[in-house]
Amino acid sequence: MPSYSSTGYLSLILHAHLPYVRHPEHTFALEEHWLYEAMTESYIPLLQMLDKLVEDGIEFRLALSITPTLVSMLRDPLLQSRYLNRLDSLIDLAKKEMKRTQKDLSLHNLASMYHSRFVGIRDAFTNHYQKDLVEGFKRVMDLGKIEIIASAATHAYLPLLSIVPSSVAAQISIGVGNYIEVFGRKPLGFWLPECGYYPGVDEILKDFGIRFIVLETHGVTCADPRPKYSVYAPICSHCGVAAFGRDPESSRQVWSSIEGYPGDYDYREFYRDVAYDLDQDYIGPYIHPDGIRLDTGIKYYRVTGKGDQKKIYNPVRAEGKAEIHAGNFMFNREKQIEYLASLMDRKPLVVAPYDAELFGHWWYEGPVWLDHLIRKIQRKQNTLRLIVPSEYLEEYQVNEICSPSMSSWGRGGYNEVWLNDSNQWIYPRLHSASSTMEMMACQKPEGDLEKHALNQLARELLLAQASDWPFMISNRSTARYAQGRLETHLHCFEKLAEEVRAGRIDQARLAKMEGQDNIFEKIDYRAFACPTGNQDSRSTIRMPSPPFPDP
Repeated sequence: MPSYSSTGYLSLILHAHLPYVRHPEHTFALEEHWLYEAMTESYIPLLQMLDKLVEDGIEFRLALSITPTLVSMLRDPLLQSRYLNRLDSLIDLAKKEMKRTQKDLSLHNLASMYHSRFVGIRDAFTNHYQKDLVEGFKRVMDLGKIEIIASAATHAYLPLLSIVPSSVAAQISIGVGNYIEVFGRKPLGFWLPECGYYPGVDEILKDFGIRFIVLETHGVTCADPRPKYSVYAPICSHCGVAAFGRDPESSRQVWSSIEGYPGDYDYREFYRDVAYDLDQDYIGPYIHPDGIRLDTGIKYYRVTGKGDQKKIYNPVRAEGKAEIHAGNFMFNREKQIEYLASLMDRKPLVVAPYDAELFGHWWYEGPVWLDHLIRKIQRKQNTLRLIVPSEYLEEYQVNEICSPSMSSWGRGGYNEVWLNDSNQWIYPRLHSASSTMEMMACQKPEGDLEKHALNQLARELLLAQASDWPFMISNRSTARYAQGRLETHLHCFEKLAEEVRAGRIDQARLAKMEGQDNIFEKIDYRAFACPTGNQDSRSTIRMPSPPFPDP
């Protein structure tokens, strides 16, 4: 715990996640650029910010979840190599832009800024972080400045997998095991994908040593009984897992594109990229070889007007506005905490969880805003202090016992994003595959080949269970890609399951699958096994221990 006193606490939580989009079969995979953009615009800037705070002796606490799929991609040599190729391409484009914009000083200065930024990002990635951003975040955690939270293996939306509880347990088990393997310690917290909670998942989490989760506001405020302190103190489920609820006011100020800071006219416009403004012949070498235009990250305009009416971006004004907004956010939290403290018999806690990719990617000035906020909290006031959830539980070990409500932070607050007319066809197939996997996980393999096949079955099912696919289909964004991924993983699962049953495993096909979907190198298919052997898993909650050894 921090040694200083305060009236209350603020817990900033960043959730870093991307779906598994590794495509070794393609020289230029369009979807891999989601990872490269996030690395350049969010993950590396955020890590650099944390390192600078440490270097400057700033006292801070921050919670961060990094999903296993993202960890795997960040540590993948193929993707690291491809990322460097993309950075080199952007450096070349920025240099070309500096020459093209020589007669327009405003654009030229911005082109120079982007060139310096890309060069700096490349240097940091290769020289400072040795291409391993995960290790960079781990170092900050080892210094006691951040708390990294575990998450489900492939970010599955757990409420809709609960028809076959062994799949929920496997998602949690493999996620926790991956965390232990990567970070060398057991996790205290667990990020439920999409904040998707259903009654009973807390019991599975408890079996894996999880002490706390984060829920959408109504997951706590609609708990039974209604909690005395709303979302400003954690509640404790009957099995002992603490639930922290999201504060709607602090979320709205940062999330909302209408009411929130990111919509300010001084900030950079996300949707206006040179990739869409420049002639095909000029921009061709820097977009997809098939001519598909994709963002380069070089954006010259700010959030003003529409189309060609937008004004030129001014990074100095934008940083000044980020500092103003950081001060405004801090002031609002101070007043909020002062008011809450007058009503509570403990220090109030404001929990502010956000997608990490908001900071830098969607909101270019987000890391600068966050840096100003953290520095101001230490230097400019005494009302609130930053804290991570586990520290609050250390200070207040007795909390109100309530049953959290089923909830998510998706549209509508429950399941409708992941289960609707556009994507309902997914679940009968997922549930059938989950039941098959459970039965096959209870068998003893006849040899190494069958064991490899069973482990690959587990990988294919996990990848099919990712929440990203039904989300994309529902959101009509890259729906064709999402459906293709689902169909591919389920087809691989079904075909391989047939081969295992028949005792005729195609070694060449299996090797190709293992090379294609190589996540979770140390996976143990038995994570899907029902602990009582032949008993129907739908009548049980408790599952086996994580398949990875403790460090």
